[in-house]
Amino acid sequence: MRWSSLAGCLALGTSASVLAQPPEAPGGEPFRVPTVEVEEARPVSAPAESASRRDPSGALTVIDAEEGSGAARDTAALLSTAPGVVVQDSGGYGQSKAVVVRGASSNGTLVLLDGIPLNGAGGIADVSRVPVALAERIEVLRGGAGARYGSGGLGGVINIITRRPGETARVAGELSYGSWDTAVGWLSATGPIAGNEVLLLLHGGLSRGNFRYLFDPSPTLPGDALVESRRANNDAHGAGGLLRLRRELGGGFSVDALGELSLDGRGLAGTAQNPSVDARQSARRGSATVRLAGMLPGGGSVEARAYYRRDGLALDGGAWGGTPAQVQRVGSVEAEGRKRWGRHALSALVGVGGEAVSAAETAGASGGEPAWFRASVMAMDEVRAWDERLTIAPSVRVERAGPYTLWSPKLGASLLLPAGLELRANAGRAHRAPSFLELYVRQGTLLPNPGLRPESALYADAAVVHRSEVSSASVGGYASLYEDLISYEAYPPGAARPYNFVRARVVGLEAEGEWRPHPFLSGALSYTLTVSNDLQRDGRFYLRELPYRPRHKLFARVLGGPRWLTGRVEVLAQSAHALSRDGVLTLPGRAFVHTGVSSTFGSRPELTVSLEVRNLFDVRAEDFVGYPLPGRAVYVSVSGAFEPGRKTP
Repeated sequence: MRWSSLAGCLALGTSASVLAQPPEAPGGEPFRVPTVEVEEARPVSAPAESASRRDPSGALTVIDAEEGSGAARDTAALLSTAPGVVVQDSGGYGQSKAVVVRGASSNGTLVLLDGIPLNGAGGIADVSRVPVALAERIEVLRGGAGARYGSGGLGGVINIITRRPGETARVAGELSYGSWDTAVGWLSATGPIAGNEVLLLLHGGLSRGNFRYLFDPSPTLPGDALVESRRANNDAHGAGGLLRLRRELGGGFSVDALGELSLDGRGLAGTAQNPSVDARQSARRGSATVRLAGMLPGGGSVEARAYYRRDGLALDGGAWGGTPAQVQRVGSVEAEGRKRWGRHALSALVGVGGEAVSAAETAGASGGEPAWFRASVMAMDEVRAWDERLTIAPSVRVERAGPYTLWSPKLGASLLLPAGLELRANAGRAHRAPSFLELYVRQGTLLPNPGLRPESALYADAAVVHRSEVSSASVGGYASLYEDLISYEAYPPGAARPYNFVRARVVGLEAEGEWRPHPFLSGALSYTLTVSNDLQRDGRFYLRELPYRPRHKLFARVLGGPRWLTGRVEVLAQSAHALSRDGVLTLPGRAFVHTGVSSTFGSRPELTVSLEVRNLFDVRAEDFVGYPLPGRAVYVSVSGAFEPGRKTP
């Protein structure tokens, strides 16, 4: 018996660089969800720290988090709108939500908060722990990202960019309340203080999570009636804050410092068939970043950055019975320089850092508390030709992650054509080093294996992009070959151990578009086709589709109306998919319809009142390995902003 449901669920992501490129760097404009922001195909005014500057040929979607105000309770709701992205939901506000990009396991997607990796000690980043209040925008880079971001980006990288301080004084906030006593709120203040631009943001939320759901009391008997029950031990709460400071130093240099803290807890309700009434989880995270950037007198740019994150996790009740808390620590110092030289734009990065995990029942092979030294070197060139309409961007990253040396090359290209068309293509290789849990830490019946090899991915993609004054659209295909994937199989008596034995192929199609025919009307659409095949030479699994990868996923939104009365309708659908590698267990497809209306009035202060109905038709569904999802939910939100120095128009 193979424990396929745990395949790839325990892994450790590593530190990644998110360093800026200078203003002169070219790069295609990414898609922005949900509204069209049409700019030139190669805008020189794009932010220096944007992902389109770091990967000029990458498949990139940028989600404007502020557009989700009043509609989304967490960042997972925003990520579900992007093509190539599937969210694995444990059900309800505050419950665990992992992300799968282009068919890679959730531990093969690197999630960053302002460049700081959030992937936990098990390699999976829980995006439910990042509230929408923190985010200014979310950059979703699809495809292997090892050459630019390092180990862990097999399927892609998600970078959540926090709000920035402003030059003028401003106070803003939002409060939302709705079904199952779910309340979410935040308050921010920004402005100049002693020559600095400062932002302070506080946020919090809670929910009882006791929604009703349907389940099958006797799944072995086909055709029996479903029973309605109420979710128990599904509550969640959390709070935190963000402090950010920016200061111009003169001479073209600036410094940006950020500190973030969050505390949260939740009940672990279990699946519909195996509920848990007393299992609990509590977590805390603290992180800090300092970034110095500027332009050099002779041309070019330089940036240096240092960051540190400490993440604690404690489990109690249920099968854990007071397991000691697990603490992960990650830190890094990085420096990057860039220089324009003729037709070339050369970049180079050097980074050193480390990470460690304190956990109970650590194997002797770890040498005590597992800790790794990390070092990486990256180089990239952007070669321009044909009056800078053609850009060829080779890059390579070599890094040392503990005992593993990982080599990640990439070749990207983009070509600007007449009539608003652009072609993009990429090919390369990415890696994921095994996590400390997979290598050294015993967790109940899950045993470590210090002999694991890194996972790897060979990938290629190509797309055609079209932009006009009122629309943008992209259609592309991709293919990935995942090798040495880590999965758990039975280890007698009654335990499981990870091994490198899975090989898989994923091919697909991604399409997205935005349309704004009128100032009062806009639409957005994304579609993903994912065809995955297990390549393990075992008759039970060979060429079967991988679990938890729906073949079809569709998102559509229509937004219309003036400022004082705006309506929105969204559709989010995905097809049925397998829950086991042999294809015997499946999860039915589902389609959710969300709708809302909002009214904004005034300017000092500006106030917005929103009414949101999620899952309008009360569809009863499950996700991942059998976690019930909420039915119809209704939320009312009030948000406002006040700028003391702003004059009333």
